[in-house]
Amino acid sequence: MARIIYVEDDDLAGLLVQEVLTEAGHLVGVIGHGTLAYETIAFKKPDLVILDRALPGLPGMEILKRLRQTPATYLTPILMLTAKRGEAMADEALRAGADDYLIKPFTPEDLVQRVEAALATKQFTAGRRAR
Repeated sequence: MARIIYVEDDDLAGLLVQEVLTEAGHLVGVIGHGTLAYETIAFKKPDLVILDRALPGLPGMEILKRLRQTPATYLTPILMLTAKRGEAMADEALRAGADDYLIKPFTPEDLVQRVEAALATKQFTAGRRAR
């Protein structure tokens, strides 16, 4: 079971992702404001962060950049989950440090598969660093 924070200001999308990932065995908290989300992530240090791009307060891209510049969250897997389409948008997020970029609408299976892949990569990296 992974502790996941999903940063999403759309209540329906938040509930959907929370339900899908809870059924997959994870604990998911949803935060609808970028500034509050950044502060919570920095304090709680979840196993995975899922970010929307467009948020009140800090936008998702700014949260991503700050998390990658903070030693305590530098290696936290981050999945961008957004309605913002386009190769340039995905490239920007991946260059800024996102581990994956998923576009809404998505299938529950695809979301779970990408979350599991990000968590497996984190576990592998943590194991290599412990040696």
